[in-house]
Order: sequence, then C-alpha cells, then structure tokens
Amino acid sequence: MVEETNSLGFLKPVGETRVVVAMSGGVDSSVCAAMLAKEGYDVIGVTLQLYDHGAAIQKEKACCAGQDIYDAQRVAEMMGFPHYVLDYESKFNESVMQDFADTYLKGATPIPCVRCNQTVKFRDLFQVAKDLGADCMATGHYIKRVMGPGGPELHRAHDYGKDQSYFLFATTREQLDFLRFPLGGMDKSETRKLAQEFGLRVASKPDSQDICFVPTGKYTDVIEKLRPDAADPGDMVHMDGTVLGRHRGIMYYTIGQRRGLGLKDGSGQDPLYVVRIDADKKQVIVGPRSALARSTIFLTDVNWIGDGAFDQKLDGLKIGVKVRSTRPPEPAALKWKDDQIVVELDEAEDGVSPGQACVFYAPDGAQARVLGGGWITRTA
Repeated sequence: MVEETNSLGFLKPVGETRVVVAMSGGVDSSVCAAMLAKEGYDVIGVTLQLYDHGAAIQKEKACCAGQDIYDAQRVAEMMGFPHYVLDYESKFNESVMQDFADTYLKGATPIPCVRCNQTVKFRDLFQVAKDLGADCMATGHYIKRVMGPGGPELHRAHDYGKDQSYFLFATTREQLDFLRFPLGGMDKSETRKLAQEFGLRVASKPDSQDICFVPTGKYTDVIEKLRPDAADPGDMVHMDGTVLGRHRGIMYYTIGQRRGLGLKDGSGQDPLYVVRIDADKKQVIVGPRSALARSTIFLTDVNWIGDGAFDQKLDGLKIGVKVRSTRPPEPAALKWKDDQIVVELDEAEDGVSPGQACVFYAPDGAQARVLGGGWITRTA
C-alpha cells in the first residue's frame, strides 16, 4: 500500500502514474520528459505541429518547426517512451495566428504565446491528455506549482531570469489542478547539465527567441500574408494635433516605438515616440517620451487564481503587477470603476500597450505568487 505521494503529488506508485508531456523539441521540454521517464513515470510525449513549417525549418531559433519535431522524437526514442505528433495547424491558425493579425490591425500589440497557452496548449492538448488516461500533463515552463492552504497555487520560477509566469497568467484553477512544471525549481544551467547527463542531442540547442510562426523575425510579413489589404497608409499626427506626415500602415508601429517613424526631429526638440494608435482614424499619434507614462490601466477577460472569488470585495486590493514580461512586478491597486476592472499603478509606467497582459502578483516582499491577470484594453 502506498502511503506517501510521489514527486508529482499522487498517492500511487510512480510506474502507475501516467504523464503526458508537451514537447516542443527544445531543451526544456526534452529534459522535462527525460527526467520523468528516468524516474519511472509512464510518460507519453506529444508534439503539436502548429503551422506550415516549410519556411521555418532553416530557422534555428523557431520552435515547433520540422527539425524540432524530429528532435522531440529522438528524445522519446532514447528514453523509451511513446511519442505522438498531432496536427493542430487549423486550430492554431484560427485561435492564434488570426487573432495575432487582427490585434495589430486594431492598433494593439498581441502576445501570441499567451493565446497559444490559453487555447491550443492548455485547452485542446489538456483534453487530449485526459483522453489518453493521463493523471497529469507536464510542460517545460519555468514556473512553480505550489500546494497552498486552498489548493495548488502558481508561483514565479526559482530562476527569475527565466520565469515564464507572465505568459501563463491565464491558467485556470482547473488547469492548475492537472498541470505540473518539473523545471520550476531549477535554473537553465541545471537544465542543460541534465540534458548532457541524459545524452540528449538538444543539450546545446539555442533557446527559442522569436514568435514560432514568424520564421523571418518580421511579424509584418505574416500580417501582410494573412491580411493582404491591411497596410493602409494614414496620418502621422503630433499629440498637439499637427499632422507631421504619412505612415505606411498602423501595423508597422507599436506604443513606445522611436525608430523607424520616418520623421526628422527638429533641432533642439525632444525625440518623438509613438504614444497612441487610433485604428478607426488610421492615425499614429506621436509625442515626447513623457507622454508615454500611464498609471491607470483598464482590463478585460480577467483570470483570477488568487484566494476566494473575484468580485468587488477585492476593490482596493494591493498587488504587484507586470505590464511587460521583462519587468519586475510594480506596486499597484485593483479597482472597480463603473463595472470595469482597473489597475492603478503607484508609479506611472512607460509604453503600456493595449493588447498586452497585465499580470497580478501577491504584494508581499517576494511577490512570488501569481494571482492572475487580464488583457489591457486602454490606458489613462
């Protein structure tokens, strides 16, 4: 009789615990799968073919391309567990790529990695794992699942430099019950060392840097392909109302952008930045850097995985928030204004863009626990 939980938290023998591992072909997911197989778990590897990867095969830093599928298969063969490749191209196109293009055309800046986690990976693959009889699904994300008084909690990774909590804020409580993140307590050097010890060919494989379906690194190429008539020109307008020139399409500009505006700063004037995009008027509004500061952020589709219900009883709650994946959490307060969810930053931030995520963290000193987050609709 088993009286202690195994390393994945189940009160059953390791060999009787089935784990589906999402494998992208990179070093992180490969080590995740190899670790669990080495420990004796009943591992099944699954790789999703997400897009027409013909043009991306030669791109070393793009994930889920042809070479990556082959690399995932080799890891499974070496470690002795079954591996399946699922064609999710149409689902990925509908849920992620089309949304990516449409968001840019609305003058916002999308995060396709969050949409992918929110839909294809943690919704569709989640169901596949259950259909395969899995006890849980594991990924190579750098984030922690910690058991708290009220159940599983999401926490930032041990290695804050690799922490991926910003991209996983939309993880629901139901998904968190089923998910496991074996790499959350490790840093990248440990992961690569384990890959070498396991003899995995991916041990020195570069990290993925670009959006997986943008093999050239130019997102505008993808938008032009998906929306051929999207690049409508319009006015480049100073925030004081002065028309400074013409732009070649709002999809080429993002909030906070300085370079590539096609404008010559006058002698002695401050550099100009994109401070707002008006998709309806096809205008790109520019101004000085000081005009980028925003302290009020309006949100939609908030996902709450903190304690209790998400309602107006939380009005005024002190939290930490991230509005960029690379920035540390900053002090803020959660507010309800006319039935809208608003975050009030203690200090204004530059370059807060609609379409991005605002992720909530516990306000204690470590700011380790992820409380959820929402999508930015506008700022003030």
